[in-house]
Amino acid sequence: MSAAAAGAPAPRRDWRTALREQRQAALRRDWQATLRRHWLATALLLAGLILRILTQFAYRPALLYIDSVKYLYNAWPGTDPVGYKVPLAVILFFGDVSTVAAIQHLLGLAMAATLYLLLIRRSCPRWLAAVAIAPVLLDAYQLQMEQTIMPDVWFEALIVAGLAALLWRPRPGLRLVMAAGLILGSSATLRQVGEILVLPAGAYVVIVAAGWRLRAGHAAALCGAFALPILVYSGISLLQNGHFQLSHSGTSELYGRMAADADCATLKLPAYQRPLCPTPRQRALGPDSLEHSAASPLKDYAAPAGLERTKVISGFNHAVLLQQPLRIIGGISRDAAKLFALTRFTSPGDTPITRWQFQNGYPTYGATIRVSSQHVLLIGIQLTANGGISHVRPMAASMGGKAAVAAPLAALLRSYQLDGGFTPGPLLALAAIAGLIGSASLAIPWRRRRAAPAGHQDTRPGKQASAVGRPAALACFLFFTAAVAVLLASDIFEFSWRYQLPALITLPPAGALGISIIAGRLRRRGGSNQADADRGQVPELTAPSR
Repeated sequence: MSAAAAGAPAPRRDWRTALREQRQAALRRDWQATLRRHWLATALLLAGLILRILTQFAYRPALLYIDSVKYLYNAWPGTDPVGYKVPLAVILFFGDVSTVAAIQHLLGLAMAATLYLLLIRRSCPRWLAAVAIAPVLLDAYQLQMEQTIMPDVWFEALIVAGLAALLWRPRPGLRLVMAAGLILGSSATLRQVGEILVLPAGAYVVIVAAGWRLRAGHAAALCGAFALPILVYSGISLLQNGHFQLSHSGTSELYGRMAADADCATLKLPAYQRPLCPTPRQRALGPDSLEHSAASPLKDYAAPAGLERTKVISGFNHAVLLQQPLRIIGGISRDAAKLFALTRFTSPGDTPITRWQFQNGYPTYGATIRVSSQHVLLIGIQLTANGGISHVRPMAASMGGKAAVAAPLAALLRSYQLDGGFTPGPLLALAAIAGLIGSASLAIPWRRRRAAPAGHQDTRPGKQASAVGRPAALACFLFFTAAVAVLLASDIFEFSWRYQLPALITLPPAGALGISIIAGRLRRRGGSNQADADRGQVPELTAPSR
């Protein structure tokens, strides 16, 4: 090397390069600081991701259930809303059913992240917000449903998205209100029980708006936007199936509940409705089988000449409800209480819980879902609501084709699920109680925080609690009432652990907000007592003498 070269000054870096490096270093520092602040939520999201990867590889291409045939092959037209076919068709255009399962797993993670952000924005402590998203991330029943070609995960995702639209700002504007209405209304095209969500959303909009004109306008906008996707779906259904409604199975679904809880010995019915009364043996089938089983009196019932079958069944349902309301309320209450039990169990007549549990092999369902000796999935197609299997079709290779199970992973997931990998009922009960208390706190006046002098921030616990209490209480109210509405509406028809999954995205957030509100109230009271002590005032503990 020459002396000139050795003594030459180092080339000057371009200022753009230096600026880019500074920005990258600052970005790394920001990410590191964010991860440190939210380390518990990050760890839970990572655990949820690992569990979902294991599930994706354990059962390929995806899990199928009896009702999956409705969405993949148009079986039983008109029996249930089939809005799930829209995202299903889009995804299957680019991939197969394993792609659907992968996207549903991503939805599970996205729901957890969204809920965490909402709770943080409503001043919930980071650790408590992280605990609130643990159920949706780690519950094995949630994982199993995400791996299954069913609409439930999309239904949950629309609930979270609709609630997020309402809660993202302290007072949502007209656009957010309408967006929430469209999203929540769309959930009813996936599961008809979503229709009930207009009640908690409407109540929230009325409470949070300022002034009666704004309340009336936002409530009307929400209801109109909510109804729009339902009306569009019903119009399409009219053209395709001849009925302007989400489904035509509501009467038979309600029959299962009414027949299971009715006391036919004391029930006053017209003679032509009497055959709908189940025998004690038939009653033991439970609501689900009383609707679907061939042993149900519903299957062989023929209405007299001149009477419409659905109207006769509806008349039976009304008679039971009007004459024996306490029996119906008792049956619904017993089913609703199962969510809070220590273990996951089913009563005689309930939909078997094994349908929502991981199996060591690929699960099959009689003639509807089978696996051939060459591991090809065979699908039994039933094209009419009351008919049998009309033909069997092998699943096309482009849709996933063959079934495969990674036995070690399947055994691991099954053991995890059966040995405690689910949200304990007492934890959900605690969340429900805290959510109820937090929602009820809206009726207690919150002391308005006085403006602090310029440059001064009042950090007293009581003042901070009063500043954030009402927004947290409003969010708690929305989560709690949404949970009560969708869970109770499902239990009215029948109990199934599948229908309890929305509890994972509503009750824990409500409970976390409720606990933070209760803690804030206690801090506020403690701060007031401390302020009295600083001024030399002793709180009076006994009644004054007269």
